[in-house]
This record gives sequence, structure tokens and C-alpha cells, in this order.
Amino acid sequence: MKKIILGVLAISSMFVIACAGDLNSIAFDQLAKSTKSWNGNTLPKYPQGQPEITILRIKIPAGAKLETHEHPVINAGVLLKGELTVTAEDNKTLHLKAGDSIVEMVNKKHYGKNEGTETAEIIIFYAGIENKPITVK
Repeated sequence: MKKIILGVLAISSMFVIACAGDLNSIAFDQLAKSTKSWNGNTLPKYPQGQPEITILRIKIPAGAKLETHEHPVINAGVLLKGELTVTAEDNKTLHLKAGDSIVEMVNKKHYGKNEGTETAEIIIFYAGIENKPITVK
């Protein structure tokens, strides 16, 4: 019985290694790690309540401008395609190009504008609380 169990474990291990492929070829790039938003403000503490994660893919056509809004929750994203300029209520701006990350401002009015020639596509992760909005206009 012991030999059978050892044999099954050996075969299972070989299967896992074969399925995993070359683990040395896996690469990681840290796109963002911060305690501050892009404008330099310290991120707020997480509110009490049931955490709720929301992930959005947003496509902004060339020349389009989003409405002025704010986020009551911590959020961050990565621009996949195009260009995007984010402007805060104090006129500070951040220009993003494909591959750039952003740690967004919390409770600060701002808007985004695609000043490029192609649709901008961004993935944004929101760390919110169940039944609370992630964006307020």
C-alpha cells in the first residue's frame, strides 16, 4: 500500500510540473505600489463594512471628455491602449500613455480626457464597500 501511495504521489508531482511548464520563464512587473494617489495625497483608511471589489474596463473614444466626478473609494488602474489626461480640480494633470498605471485620487473632483487619436482603454480596480457607490458625479 505504501508503494502505491508513493507511486501515485510521484506521478502526481510529475503531472503538476509538466502542467506548470518552465517556472523560470514567468515574469512579474510591479505596475504600482503606493500609499499616495497620483497627486501626492495620502490614501485614506479603508471604511468599515463588507469589502466589495469592482473591476471595470473603460473605453474612451478619441477626443472624449468624462464628466467631472470623484471616487469615495481607493482605486487604481492600468491604461492598456491610447492616451489619457487626468485633470484635478486644482488643475494638476497627469498624462498617461499605454502601459502606465495610476493610483487615483479619493474624494477629489477630477475628469479624464482622451487627447489622443485612438480609443483609450483602461482597466480600473476599485476597493469599495458593498452597496456604496464607486463614483459620484
